[in-house]
Amino acid sequence: MNTTVTEYVMVYVTTSSRGEAETIAHALVESRLAACVNVLGEIQSTYRWQGKVESANEVALMAKTRRALFDKICAKVKSLHSSDVPCIVAYPMTAGHAPFLEWIGG
Repeated sequence: MNTTVTEYVMVYVTTSSRGEAETIAHALVESRLAACVNVLGEIQSTYRWQGKVESANEVALMAKTRRALFDKICAKVKSLHSSDVPCIVAYPMTAGHAPFLEWIGG
């Protein structure tokens, strides 16, 4: 498979709970929007919301996917997420083990 590394991204999402993260992870893989999703565990987040500094425990996840699927991933995450403004961001893969990237592109 001839691939350009920038075709692939890691999508970072934060969720309000492990259950929500697992639901989103399963849905992304089941619908073939991601090859794999890692639920990273609990994190402490500090952020500004509606003019106040807030802190919350969240659970992060990372999805390995193709850049072309990002808009569909956003729509799926938003449909399952409890937040009005969920964190959904993609980071380009700038290098990778070729067989692994081919598997993602699968």
